[in-house]
Amino acid sequence: MSVESAVVSFRTPDQVVEDEPWESTGSATLAAVTPWRTFRWYKGQKHYSGTYWSSTMRDHVIYESRLELARLLFDDFAPSVRRIQAQPFLLKADVEGKIRRHIPDYLLITGDGPVVVDVKPMHRVTKREVAFTFAWTRRVVEARGWQYVVWSEPPPAELENVRFLAGYRRDWLFEGERHPEREREELRSAALHLLWAGEVVTDLSTPISSRHVLKVPQ
Repeated sequence: MSVESAVVSFRTPDQVVEDEPWESTGSATLAAVTPWRTFRWYKGQKHYSGTYWSSTMRDHVIYESRLELARLLFDDFAPSVRRIQAQPFLLKADVEGKIRRHIPDYLLITGDGPVVVDVKPMHRVTKREVAFTFAWTRRVVEARGWQYVVWSEPPPAELENVRFLAGYRRDWLFEGERHPEREREELRSAALHLLWAGEVVTDLSTPISSRHVLKVPQ
């Protein structure tokens, strides 16, 4: 496989398609693209697609399955993630004498550098065609020092906790005057918002309850 042969195609905010060598395309350019692929809703469709309002992006981000939505929740919750781009580009490379193509599910711009993410149910990750695609994609992505992640089903309790905390992600709802008769409710909601924002942390491996201890992160 020739990593140098890899080319990336992306859509600018003006919906203009551009092609560039993968090894020289900057993360800042890809952080500003629009989704390569769009989708429609129709009766009887097999995929659960939609849009999620991301507190990280202050905008909606698309997803094509419930598992992709779960990944979005985790990325929106992660303090290190600064940008989330869905279906950011079309990657093409010469693999075994044939031009292969793949559209990753997400590109994350993080404090540790760019991360390319593919989301796939665990039972499909080992299928021959899927594994082959992920293998050459990993090689191309990691050749330039970026991270590549194949993500499957998370622990159920952790997912439910993050999904619950996402209900408190809209920071503007926690601004303004306090009303004494609502103080207890507001304090509880504020604490859950602080958990979402990462200003306090707790163990998310078990369902959140009154027994959980909140700590300031070190």
